[in-house]
Amino acid sequence: MDRKSYPTPHNKAVHGDFAETVLMPGDPLRSRFIAENFLEDAVLVNNVRGIQGYTGFYKGRRVSVMASGMGIPTMAIYSHELFNFYGVENIIRVGSTGAIRENLALGDIVLAMGASTDSSYGKQFGIGTCSAVASYPLIEAAVNAAMAAKDELTIGNIYSSDTFYTHDPSVNDRLRAMNILCIDMETYALYLNAARAGKKALTMLTVSDNLVTGEDMSPEDRQTSFSRMITLALDTAASLTFSLKA
Repeated sequence: MDRKSYPTPHNKAVHGDFAETVLMPGDPLRSRFIAENFLEDAVLVNNVRGIQGYTGFYKGRRVSVMASGMGIPTMAIYSHELFNFYGVENIIRVGSTGAIRENLALGDIVLAMGASTDSSYGKQFGIGTCSAVASYPLIEAAVNAAMAAKDELTIGNIYSSDTFYTHDPSVNDRLRAMNILCIDMETYALYLNAARAGKKALTMLTVSDNLVTGEDMSPEDRQTSFSRMITLALDTAASLTFSLKA
């Protein structure tokens, strides 16, 4: 295998196939949905292991979308490769989340300013506890895009968990006590990888269920609500000036 043209075991794209900004849902089918319904002239650039990546145009700006899979290990692999092998400057994660606060309604959009975790992923960097935080230029761009669209956001700390099925039901109470908004399984790795590579990252989540009230979305509502978030993420991407520092 020629590593100059085929940089990683997980991605058949060549350097230049990805735009400087990549939207990253967890689900490969959502990656395809975004490419087919939101991008113009979208081209499939990766499908290794079914992790679909596309590059196209949105409002005249070149943008890519690629799935991360589920959990910190897969996000760690794919975001590392995009940042370090493909010249990607910005990754905007677009995903679903379980809210752990009663005041977060189904369909609300959350920007993750920081991510706490139970993962040991940060230990490899050898500096004790790593703080995983979003890149301010992306937060600012997302807020401005939301204001232009007269959309509402909630911004705060989230929790990236290594477990979907937990054997400790009291953990959500402890998270609420620390004013954590919601739970995902990927953001911690994304933010640390961006920091290590000197790149920019932001997680944008739609509340699909509320772990306090027991409410959850129907499949139809998920698609409609996620489309709001995807449009906001793409408007954020389209507004970026790449001279901004991380």
